[in-house]
Amino acid sequence: MLGRKDVMTVTMMTPAQLERFQARLLAERADAEERLVEFDDAMTEVRAARAGATADDEHDPEGPTMTQEWSQRTAVLADVNGELADIDRALARIADGTYGVCARCGKRITVGRLDARPTATLCIDCARLAR
Repeated sequence: MLGRKDVMTVTMMTPAQLERFQARLLAERADAEERLVEFDDAMTEVRAARAGATADDEHDPEGPTMTQEWSQRTAVLADVNGELADIDRALARIADGTYGVCARCGKRITVGRLDARPTATLCIDCARLAR
């Protein structure tokens, strides 16, 4: 693991770049929080429909079953929560000066990779190895 002094020499990211990534991550976080509220409201509706259902929804030819709706929405909620956690970890790395440093090898993650995936924790070479 790199010490703070080593990290500072590896990152070499300008303050303007860090500010740009921070602003982007904060915008992505706000978007994800909005989706979380929407899906949470939808889950409440499905929960109420499942609780009040007297019909056998497993054999309803009109559309997806309540169980299917529940499963799909639960998966989407899990994805959004995972996205929020990734964003929060990236924001924490900006705050502690380790943003843009590969968690595996300690080398710099290119700005191009971070532009494509601002929550990346691995450089492209280590990401390929992780597959």
